[in-house]
Amino acid sequence: MRGYPRLLGDIGGTNARWAWRAAPEAPLQHISARPCAEHATLADSALDYLSRHGLGTPAWMAFGVATAVTGDRVHLTNRSWAFSIHELQRLIGAERCLVLNDFTALAMSLPLLEPGDLRLIGGAGAAVPGAPAALLGPGTGFGVSGLINGPGGPCAISGEGGHATLAASDDEEAALIHWMRGRHSHVSAERVLSGPGLLLLYEAVCAREGRAPLALEPPDVTRRAIEGSDAACVGALRLFTGWLGGVAGDLALTLGARGGVYIGGGVVPRLGTGLDEALFRRRFEGKGRFAHYLQAIPAWVIVASTPALLGADRALTSWPA
Repeated sequence: MRGYPRLLGDIGGTNARWAWRAAPEAPLQHISARPCAEHATLADSALDYLSRHGLGTPAWMAFGVATAVTGDRVHLTNRSWAFSIHELQRLIGAERCLVLNDFTALAMSLPLLEPGDLRLIGGAGAAVPGAPAALLGPGTGFGVSGLINGPGGPCAISGEGGHATLAASDDEEAALIHWMRGRHSHVSAERVLSGPGLLLLYEAVCAREGRAPLALEPPDVTRRAIEGSDAACVGALRLFTGWLGGVAGDLALTLGARGGVYIGGGVVPRLGTGLDEALFRRRFEGKGRFAHYLQAIPAWVIVASTPALLGADRALTSWPA
């Protein structure tokens, strides 16, 4: 059957996730996640996956990658991988190779998600059918996308909103941004709303309190915050949650996302009860005269394990070759 079997990838700054779809109605098979650091190139990672699972040459393949895709040459933002789409297709031997932004792929999966794939975090209303939906999420970086309805059906937005300038909502946040500008000339949303960003917030809180930061990794900050064993970690997670709510509310206003707001990425689903939902909603809705507009918009955390792979597959089927 034309277009099958398919190799599907979701390539972030830390992990490369792969899956195989043998036929149109077949489930995803051989789902695998491997650290990007295990391979020198994306092609090496893909070929190793095919070899490990005894798979042949895919007919079509689609990869969501954590960067802007603006031409044949692709450079990942938070990983040293760079490649030519045409050369990648030649190396693997596929008839078709589609490369798209990872959050564009994730947005394509939104209509496929079931209630069990989502965890509601507030909203006084229900999603409006046919209205735009917003998508954002912290991981190694910070992805932003959305889904709007066009003449041919749902259309995913491809952008780099994670690199928009971060705004302060009060004097405390303004002071922290000022401190962070001492390290980074541009303080974007991704600088704080990511795994590395959570660590940067911890270091900023330590600097404000005049204490030396410990040599922690982002999961350490999260664990110590949830345990309540480190006040600086608690403060960092609260700042992270507040800024996430504020940025999500801005995106909902920008897109008119009455179809709901979805939070993906690798960080928030792992927070569990560590995400202060009341704080998130307070900042999400705290937009002055349009607070009532945002109060009605539901927000969900995506807890499904492989949605971007499904989205990449859907893009292969939906988008013209």
